[in-house]
Amino acid sequence: MDEPRRVTTCVGIDVSRDRLDVHVRPSDACFAVTRDGKGLENLVERLATLDVSLIVLEATGGFETKVAAALAGAGLPLAVVNPRQIRAFAGALGKLAKTDAVDAQVIALFAERIRPQARPVASPQAQKLGELVARRRQVVEMIGIKANRHKRVADKRLAKKIARHLAFLEKELAEIDIDIDTDVRASSFWREAEDLLTSVPGVGSITARTLIAELPELGRFDRRKLAALVGVAPINRDSGQWRGHRAIAGGRTEVRNVLYMATLAAIRWNPVLRASYTRLVQHGKPKKLAIVACIRKLLTILNAIIRTKSKWQYA
Repeated sequence: MDEPRRVTTCVGIDVSRDRLDVHVRPSDACFAVTRDGKGLENLVERLATLDVSLIVLEATGGFETKVAAALAGAGLPLAVVNPRQIRAFAGALGKLAKTDAVDAQVIALFAERIRPQARPVASPQAQKLGELVARRRQVVEMIGIKANRHKRVADKRLAKKIARHLAFLEKELAEIDIDIDTDVRASSFWREAEDLLTSVPGVGSITARTLIAELPELGRFDRRKLAALVGVAPINRDSGQWRGHRAIAGGRTEVRNVLYMATLAAIRWNPVLRASYTRLVQHGKPKKLAIVACIRKLLTILNAIIRTKSKWQYA
């Protein structure tokens, strides 16, 4: 006699500013709690009574951080997913209505049918470093915008105001760099990771710290999964006998951007990347394609260095 199939419980949580809507599959039980200390305590207690195999949250611009930390702290299996995946899944289901309760149901169905991999939540220290790195990126972008505006403005009074704003932003950037450096140097793990990553010609401290903050999977995933995660893996576009153009898409834009700049430097100063780039171009590959291939190679090198804890060596 066949054993009865074990029913697994999946939970979807829609996170809003003040409230959490929860949907449980396959029972279709649903409830809501407040997004505060008392509400999170109630949520953990209720989910702890269930044999939960997976809980899924959307990444909602920071609102999910406190919730994810509470669930992960209770040892519950959790995956935080990109909202675009949920929207695409809802469209495939024909779910046109959008309310918090409907969103929670769709997320629960996504958890049940797609089964995204549960991953550990970043520690408070890692979250802080990620916020600092993100803020640094914002300030650098604002400095670029203001600098371009300052070059074009004709009015002297306006130019002085822009110059004062530029000076303020540059001071803030320097302060953020000090904060990031303090946090990285305070952690022996991060300090070791930065030293390992920057041993590779072409990789500087900004690239290393962005990878530490925004790519914690480095050294844990294989090269193919990591390339897909960053968004530098070519995606097939085939149908029948037709073979479409392979192109990269999706992934973590911020990580891909810093790796792109590091690769441009590595093509000049890293003998391995320079040889790969030269060979691809000599074989008739477009320069942009050759750069993307070198990004993947650099990512593979960095992944191996973190996994083996061995600095760069060129024989």
